[in-house]
Amino acid sequence: MEKQNRLFVGSLAYSMNDEQLAALFAEAGTVVSAKVIMDRESGRSKGFGFVEMTTPEEAQAAIAKFSGKDIDGRRLTVNLAKPMADRPARPSFDSNRPRY
Repeated sequence: MEKQNRLFVGSLAYSMNDEQLAALFAEAGTVVSAKVIMDRESGRSKGFGFVEMTTPEEAQAAIAKFSGKDIDGRRLTVNLAKPMADRPARPSFDSNRPRY
């Protein structure tokens, strides 16, 4: 079942962290969690994140308040998060296997 209170937030400023994201969305209601997605290689923000609000009504209020709003020079995209699609397993790399 898809959560109706989990939001995808795109076009975040690369300087925004989890705490700042939570503080921003607290203007629309109670934030359960806020996570800015970071690149594994560089450790820098990928420019998007996820926010979970307490209720679906608060999530809708956050969408209405922040979707298209300019924050730190970037126009936010805010909508209900979709469940992560199943992806095929990544191949494991055996160091003893010859490389071609």
